[in-house]
Formats: sequence, structure tokens, C-alpha cells
Amino acid sequence: MRWKTVPVGSVRVAVVGHVEWVEFARVPHVPSAGEILHASSFFAVPAGGGPVTAVQLMRLAGACTFFTGLGDDELGHRTLQGLRDLGLRVEARFRPEAQRRAFTYLDDRGERTITVMGDRLGPSGDDDLPWDELAGYDAVYFTAGDAGALRRARAARVVVAALRAKPVLLEAGVRIDAVIGSARDAGETYEPIEPAPDTVVMTASSAGGTWSTSDGRTGRWDPVPVPGPVADAYGCGDSFAGGLTYGLGAGMPLEEALDLGARCGATCLTGHGPYERQLTLEPEGSASGGRSAIAPGGPPVDPPA
Repeated sequence: MRWKTVPVGSVRVAVVGHVEWVEFARVPHVPSAGEILHASSFFAVPAGGGPVTAVQLMRLAGACTFFTGLGDDELGHRTLQGLRDLGLRVEARFRPEAQRRAFTYLDDRGERTITVMGDRLGPSGDDDLPWDELAGYDAVYFTAGDAGALRRARAARVVVAALRAKPVLLEAGVRIDAVIGSARDAGETYEPIEPAPDTVVMTASSAGGTWSTSDGRTGRWDPVPVPGPVADAYGCGDSFAGGLTYGLGAGMPLEEALDLGARCGATCLTGHGPYERQLTLEPEGSASGGRSAIAPGGPPVDPPA
């Protein structure tokens, strides 16, 4: 599918959400009780639904602002620097809690197994952050924060939200253009939200997914070919969210935005960790003149050391 061409940098995007400092270990399989395994490789980066979606948006739009909350400890400050090293513009406030962290096994089947430690630290609408800028943004993706933060995000033309943020969606009482959940995760079953989101998107991993709209339309999308050997699944769903959010912000029809999201998720599947392979803009001077911005697979992004 050929997407609508848009000038590079013309779509302004942001993420309002949470971040975890994630340690990754590549192992043949998840260890059973009492087993000792040696990891073939290991690394640590800021990750989770906020940063992975933000970096995918950055790779499509050229820049992305990330509004978040961080723990006011050594790990929280390291996380802030790691986010900046990834190329994001970060607007954050430190909290008196410990920074949320996680440990992830990446196994030879391409699966990821995650243990999370600590509560989500999202931004507050009362934080002294440049919220007023969002009125000039084309799209915002919301993963975490309080109801005030979501109301601030609603100033953007398009707002997409993770279904895991449902308690905040209910409390804020603002219209959401699209919510994204997983049909394979019992914690993301869709139940009515008021006001009703314009579109409900439910992903189903390798089976594609389904969508429904508030005016009664329904549909599904099929999976797209994975552009290379499978490495691991960490970040695929968040990359999908980034592609869908970018597409809607760029004015693509829903079906095209979903296809873009599916291609973002499939491309991420070929990289080790969340950032090594994400769908990216064509470089300046390419055949598209830096306009049509979608390359079939972006160059690797090495995680920070």
C-alpha cells in the first residue's frame, strides 16, 4: 500500500505517558523454577509503552515530545538521560517515588516475558509543563497520567489512548479519537467508555486485529509480512500504536493508518529489543525527496550502552 505523502516534519506528535527502566536478557528460553541460564546478551534502556511509541512516532514524524513523570532517584535521572539519548524531547517532572523498572527475557522463540516493579509514574495536568503547546499538535498518544493530563492532551487535533489507561479515560470524560487494546490480553477487554471513543482498535498479534466505530462500522485488518527474520516481540504493539497515531494525525483514512501501524509492528519484530528496527522516514535526498516518509524498514537504532 502507498500512503499519502506528507512533508517530513509537518506532522507534530507527542506522547503523554509512563516509562520504565528495562533490563533485557537474551536467553534460549524462560528459566524454569530453580534453573540457571547464561544470557547470550543483555542491555538496559528506557522502554515501556510511552518511550517505544514515542520513538516510533519520532522515526515517522521526525520529532516527538514525551510528557512523563520520573522517580527522583539515581535510576530516574538515568532514565531521563536515556530518553534524551534516544532523540526524544522530554518534558518531565520528578516524583518522590522510586523510578519504575522492569526485567525482560527475550527468548529464542521471539517471545518476551516481562516482570514490572513499581507503579506507573505519569504526568499530572497540574505539572508545570508546556501543555499549551499541544493545541498546535496533530496527534497525541496517551498511556498514563491523571485526568488533568488527559484533558490537556485533548487540545491536540487527534488523541489516541491505550485501553490500559481506562480508569483515567473514564474519569477525564473527554472524547478520544481511538483507543487501542489487545484481544489476547484479559486486562484489556473493552467495556463502554463515556463519551464513546470514535474508534476501538483491538490487536490480535499475528492474526491482525479488528476495529469498530461509534457510528456502527466494523472491520478487520490482516497481518502484514514480517520484513526479515523474527528477533523478538518486545515493543511490537507499541510500535503499532505509534504508526496508527501518526497515520491518524497525518489525515490518513482509518484503514491506511491501521496498515501503517501493522507494518510498524511487523518491522519492530525483526529487531532485538524495541529500538533496533522501527519503520522510519526515508532519508533526505531519496527518490521521494524526503516527503513520503515511509521506508520498508528503517536502519537499526543501537540501544544506548
